[in-house]
Amino acid sequence: MKKVYLYFRNGLFLEAQSFGAEGTAVGEVVFNTSMSGYQEIITDPSYAGQFIVFSMPEIGIVGVNDQDSESRSIFCKGAILSRYNDFTSNFRSESTLGQYLSSKGIMGICQIDTRGIIKMITKEGAMMMVASTEISAKEELKQILETSSSIQEVNYVQEVSTKEAYTHRDSVFDFAHFDYAKPETHSKILAIDYGAKRNILNELTAVGFEVEVVPHDIKADEILQRFASKEISGVFLSNGPGDPLLLHDEVAQIKKLIDANIPIFGICLGHQLLAIAHGYETHKLKFGHHGGNHPIINLQKKEVEITAQNHNYCVPESIAQIATITHRNLFDGTIEGVQYNHKPIFSVQYHPEASPGPKEARTLFAQFAALCKDCASK
Repeated sequence: MKKVYLYFRNGLFLEAQSFGAEGTAVGEVVFNTSMSGYQEIITDPSYAGQFIVFSMPEIGIVGVNDQDSESRSIFCKGAILSRYNDFTSNFRSESTLGQYLSSKGIMGICQIDTRGIIKMITKEGAMMMVASTEISAKEELKQILETSSSIQEVNYVQEVSTKEAYTHRDSVFDFAHFDYAKPETHSKILAIDYGAKRNILNELTAVGFEVEVVPHDIKADEILQRFASKEISGVFLSNGPGDPLLLHDEVAQIKKLIDANIPIFGICLGHQLLAIAHGYETHKLKFGHHGGNHPIINLQKKEVEITAQNHNYCVPESIAQIATITHRNLFDGTIEGVQYNHKPIFSVQYHPEASPGPKEARTLFAQFAALCKDCASK
């Protein structure tokens, strides 16, 4: 392993070991509390532009395989772990995590005090950092960081979104056959890809949707024409990376969809964009919610659900003026779900598709299917 040097915005300078790609990268550092599922996490496009610090101390033992990736590539800047295990022990493993990161040009960093970094982030907030296997001088790394764009200034959705429309045919993973099921479908929806995770699309297919995934810059007029002709029954707005307030063009198109009363379901970034399109701007949390073990309360069912989370931004409390708050985070009380008043539109901040994480909230996909069916019958 080569040495790698890290410099953080607050002036912290650390030396560690590199097990992935070599080079120099700048990004925002956040931490994830999941106990498993590191491949799904690093392939989640919502982490574009970020270094992921894993709180789980031992990473790598199950290796990686093609089936468990949540997108076509890796868009995060790197993975930071306490202890990396290059020896894999899993019958599904096809390569090591280090090999996988290297093949995608992504940095892997280990032999570092992740507990200390996480405590720093919880105290000071998510911050920008630079990591390099090429540069060891603190002042040089500082200059690189100071002259680099912050994550709030970069539109990563353009990078992670599909360039061309395609039909997603896989459904949830069938462990009896170790492959993805391919069920029959009964209606068609469009999924606008701001950085969609594969398992979200799987869950939509599982409830009977034919899912056409379309680029982030699709025009509302095309969608509304296809809805008017009854070719599609609804629209899904996906998760994705970065600051939602940068996405002015996307918000403008969503406003047109809202005015047309087309059924819409949003997750994560899609949830945030819906709020902005309604006139309620998002704000950034101190260090966000990232992990597969975060509790929320479903205010409609009066039940606690353990959820998967990955976001740095939140919709404001003032959204209650036009929507019913349906879910709240039990860590900090922030809004996790809304149902818009007198509209066939609802959204959640967390990830009901999990991958990794618990699947207690996957019923939301069936709820969307029922909403689309109900609107189509009127």
